[in-house]
Amino acid sequence: MFGGFRSNRELVNHLINRGVLKTDRIIEAFLKVDRADFVRKGFLDSAYGDFPLPIGEGQTISQPYTVAFMLELLQPEEDSLVLDVGCGSCWTTALLATIAKKGRVIGVEIVKELIEFCKGNLEKYNFDNVEIYNADKLPPGGGTFDRILVSAAARELPEVLVNAMKENAIMVIPINSSIFKVEKRDGILMMEEHYGFAFVELK
Repeated sequence: MFGGFRSNRELVNHLINRGVLKTDRIIEAFLKVDRADFVRKGFLDSAYGDFPLPIGEGQTISQPYTVAFMLELLQPEEDSLVLDVGCGSCWTTALLATIAKKGRVIGVEIVKELIEFCKGNLEKYNFDNVEIYNADKLPPGGGTFDRILVSAAARELPEVLVNAMKENAIMVIPINSSIFKVEKRDGILMMEEHYGFAFVELK
């Protein structure tokens, strides 16, 4: 028994039944990318639970409900160039790489000790469209993106990430205890707030 669910399929069915997983390509990614491949060995018996788990260095692999909620807001396309900020265990990175299979995913993690864990998890799959960086500058090497996913809470909307948004881009980011969907249209930002979430702090 894995934290209430016996398999990744059962976890995905739970998220579909809760109404949070809706989009076919996102559902397909959740089915292909097994959460158990991204948790620490000591927590394998809880890998399919719908709750966050520690991955070390004060960081967590996010609750599946929250990840599904954020990816449904983000709506990455098959050819999207995606920035994954605070990639941690690389579970979100793998989900994004599966969805954006003709695009590219740039994962950034500031906690150096998590980089090898993250890369090792990705090696369980056969991705050729992912780059992982240990970086404290965002985005690494400059550039702009179609989609930006942030998995740690900022205190305010980071200007550096707004500047990294292409025209018609979408960013999903926690700010304090809310998740915001930020869209750039004709140079204007449109923001949609969703209340009641908890994240580690964006450093």
